[in-house]
Amino acid sequence: MKRSDRLVSLTRYFLEHPKEHMSLPYFSDKYDAAKSSISEDLSIVDRVMQKEGIGYLQTLPGASGGVSFIPEFSRERSHQFIDELCHTLEDSSRILPGGYLYMSDILGDPKMVNQIGHVLASTFSNLDIDVVMTVATKGIPLAYATAAVLNVPVVIVRRDPKVTEGSSVSINYVSGSSRKIQTMVLPKRSLTDNANVCIIDDFMKAGGTINGMVSLLDEFNAKVQAIGVLAEADDEEDERVVENYTSLVKITHVDIKEKTIEVRHGNVT
Repeated sequence: MKRSDRLVSLTRYFLEHPKEHMSLPYFSDKYDAAKSSISEDLSIVDRVMQKEGIGYLQTLPGASGGVSFIPEFSRERSHQFIDELCHTLEDSSRILPGGYLYMSDILGDPKMVNQIGHVLASTFSNLDIDVVMTVATKGIPLAYATAAVLNVPVVIVRRDPKVTEGSSVSINYVSGSSRKIQTMVLPKRSLTDNANVCIIDDFMKAGGTINGMVSLLDEFNAKVQAIGVLAEADDEEDERVVENYTSLVKITHVDIKEKTIEVRHGNVT
């Protein structure tokens, strides 16, 4: 195989297998090429990936060494996307009765969701994460997009138990905004003991739902490694019950009468 062909094939492999460790002999056998040639190829792929701001190749020396692709959007690329996201959300036609914002089109756009997943996953790429968790239903596409980049499975918390999922653990929690008692359920088979979990959600106001998921994870002896949300509300009336989290955008003000929306970057670095 020509070097140009190998470079394309290697790039495709790493993009499809993020954070998956693979030895150099594997690639040497796969492409019937010398290890020295593969090493040169990997250097080229790594340089271009970093230049494009999509991640880098992490190499481990030694007999058990190898290489893995760490997906990580550059700061510039992430901020550029968040700028576009803020502009999209500031469209006055999104205002719904009660001051809510219409966001279903964003959550239904595969390209947009994929970008959101990449930005969130980039923030958590260096963490030890075993599974991504979300609550049904709007957070599901974001969870899958993030999990695809981190190369881990997705666990979905539901409001009601499903007979097809076997025995479940349920808890009652207080919604942060409405202060209502609600229930969430997670099948016992969903998580192993001491699992490292990344929680993903589409919107956070006071954080009651996310706090409920954290409490539910305590029942599984799981550890919350990260919390990521697409958007958070900047509402001084509601006391935030979640402290350590990452948000892409913050909705600072919605004026129903003037039909204006103010959106700025969240706390993502």
